Amino acid sequence: MELGARLKKARLISGMSQKELSEKLYLPRSTISKIENGKTSIKGDDLLRWFQVTQAHEMILALIYGTDLPSVVQSLTTLIGGFILWI
Repeated sequence: MELGARLKKARLISGMSQKELSEKLYLPRSTISKIENGKTSIKGDDLLRWFQVTQAHEMILALIYGTDLPSVVQSLTTLIGGFILWI
């Protein structure tokens, strides 16, 4: 998943519109749209604020480690559940 798609997902999960997010980040709504659609890049400090405002802290880790954290958690949950049933 590309960065813009991850950022859009974080915004949607938080329940914010592009307008609401733009007001919190002090960026034009058009810039939010361009970032989400991969038309422009995002500065590092704006990226961190985006994750903070949308409370998508797990996405920071996924971005740093290059993995989709929810998929890892789901796999571990399945593995642990199967192990418990085996015992």
